[in-house]
Amino acid sequence: MLEVSRSGYYKWLSEKANLNRYQVRREALLARISWLFHDAKKRYGSPKITEMLRKEQWKVSERLVGKLMKENGMRSCVSRKFRVCTTDSNHSNPIAP
Repeated sequence: MLEVSRSGYYKWLSEKANLNRYQVRREALLARISWLFHDAKKRYGSPKITEMLRKEQWKVSERLVGKLMKENGMRSCVSRKFRVCTTDSNHSNPIAP
């Protein structure tokens, strides 16, 4: 039906069952990072996400969080703060009535 050999299927099944603790933890961490990133409307970078994960009792470094985010195409998009750009500091004299 799926045109997969029997040996290939059982190999895939055994590999999936034999995930080590490192891989399981990394997948869980990536899922949590992804949720936090999208919950913050893609504005949080690795420093803020690391801080939030540590508050949730995760033991992670900022480098690992940044690495996982980069591998999965998550990049923060921060808008610039509004800054007044005027050349005339005297606004009490209007040009037109």
